[in-house]
Amino acid sequence: MREDEVPQDQGIAEGLKEVTYAVDATGCYKLVPSAGWEPKNISNYQAWEVVASQVAKAQSAVLAGQLSPLAFHMARNQMDAALLAQYMGLPRWRVWLHMRPWGFKRLTEPQLEDYAAMLRTTVAELKDINLVGKMCIPGRGQDTDAD
Repeated sequence: MREDEVPQDQGIAEGLKEVTYAVDATGCYKLVPSAGWEPKNISNYQAWEVVASQVAKAQSAVLAGQLSPLAFHMARNQMDAALLAQYMGLPRWRVWLHMRPWGFKRLTEPQLEDYAAMLRTTVAELKDINLVGKMCIPGRGQDTDAD
């Protein structure tokens, strides 16, 4: 692709530029900033919509009492039990237990603080998902119904 053909379609990057390679007038490869490319933006939006639906599903399960608020925050951060366990230095089965309402209720304040720090939230928001703000799909500038 030539330097003047690099796509500049605004989208999910929200004003940030990504670097792509293009051929300049002399035929040499050069790094050129790009605002985005429409097919890439569409696929990224679709991926974020899947994430939003997973968060909505987790929120429904928490509100129904099937899962603990930890499951909601994990979905919001695109984590599963194995990944969170690895980051927390815990066995996977312990995180799985904490995803159950009865297991979550048994967590101590230091454990809640550790989870909150890892999930970039407060202990209050970790305990009550109604305190968490709306999820916004990047580049769209609008709230989703996910949470």
